[in-house]
Amino acid sequence: MKISINIDCSPDEARAFLGLPDVRPMQDALMKQLSQRMEQALHAMDPETMLKTWFPASVQGWDQMQKMFWNQMAAGMGGGPHKDAGKK
Repeated sequence: MKISINIDCSPDEARAFLGLPDVRPMQDALMKQLSQRMEQALHAMDPETMLKTWFPASVQGWDQMQKMFWNQMAAGMGGGPHKDAGKK
């Protein structure tokens, strides 16, 4: 035997019926604080500091990665290390 019950109510009504707390005001306050802190942090940082924070590998890291790719491709083709791999 199967019994189906359909309840038509909003999430707020279901929360109140089950006795769960309404956390929306707390979430709104937390998001407002988070937004303010992010804006303050962005205003405090200059562009160079932001780039160093977001891209810590810097240009030298990209250069090393490119050399590694060249060496792997050259070794895969049987040519040994790339002639510019050791130069800077």
